Amino acid sequence: MSADTSAYGTVLYRVNAETALLLGGARALLMQLALPGVAAGVDEHSDFRRRPLPRLWRTLTLTYRLAFGEPAVVREAAAAINRAHRDVRGSGYSAQDPALLLWVHATLVDSALVAYTELVAPLTRAEREAYYLGSRETGRLLGIPNNLFPESLAAFEAYLDRVLGEEVRVDARARALAARVLRPVGWVPGAWRPLEVLTSGLLPPSLRTAYGLPAPGRAYAALRSALRAGRRVAPRLVWEMPEARAWRKRVGAGLDPPAAGGASPAPTRSRRRAGSRARRPSR
Repeated sequence: MSADTSAYGTVLYRVNAETALLLGGARALLMQLALPGVAAGVDEHSDFRRRPLPRLWRTLTLTYRLAFGEPAVVREAAAAINRAHRDVRGSGYSAQDPALLLWVHATLVDSALVAYTELVAPLTRAEREAYYLGSRETGRLLGIPNNLFPESLAAFEAYLDRVLGEEVRVDARARALAARVLRPVGWVPGAWRPLEVLTSGLLPPSLRTAYGLPAPGRAYAALRSALRAGRRVAPRLVWEMPEARAWRKRVGAGLDPPAAGGASPAPTRSRRRAGSRARRPSR
C-alpha cells in the first residue's frame, strides 16, 4: 500500500483494515483446499494436520505485512513466501504453478469482499471493482504473471465460477484438512462451533455441501447480525487491524475512520454468484 495519506480513504485500506476479515479466513482456506493441488501441497509439505494454529498465524503475519508494511517489509514478506513455495512440489503439483497461485490469491480476495459485505457493510459495484484491481499488485509480488489476472471484476467473477464449477474436488484429504481449520484445537468441545456456523454461511453453497457443512439458518443469521451490530459500536482498537493502525500512524493519516460502506444493502454479486454455483455439480 502507498506510503502516503492518499491511500487512507481507498477501499483497499478500508477493507483490509477490518479485523472482520479474519473471520473469513476459514472460508478462504476451505476454498483453497478444494483444489487438489493446493491440498496436496499443504498436506505433504507442512505439519498443518498436527499444528494448524502456528501455520495459520505465520500466514496471517506475512499477509498483513504485505498489505501494510513499509516497502522493505513488503519485499521481505513476499520473498519469504516465495522461498517457502520453492520446494513445495510433488506428483502433479507445484506451489509455484501460476494457476495454483492465482487460485489462492483469488480465494483471499473473494473472501475479503464477502466477509466485509456480510459482517461490516455493503460495498458498491465500483468499490468491489476497485478492491479487486488494487489487490493484483500483491499477487504480482507472489509470482502471478500479469497476463493471468482476470482483467475486470466481471472477468474475476467468471473465473471463480469456472474453477468452482469445473476444477474443485473436495476429497477425503480436503475434508480432513478442513476439519483442522474449523477445529484447530480438539480439546475444547464446542468452542469452535461459531466458526463452523460462520464459515458455512459464508461459503459458496456448492462447497458447503461438498464439505458436509450445514446450510446457514437462524444460527448464522443471528451470528451475522450480532457481529454487524458489534462492529457499529466497537471502538477503533477492536475493529482496526494492528498493522493497519501502525501504517496509519506511520504515514500521518487522520484519526477519523473512513466510512464503513454507504451502499444500499442489496444482495451482493458474490452472494448471488454463490447461489448460482450451487446448481453446478462439483467433481
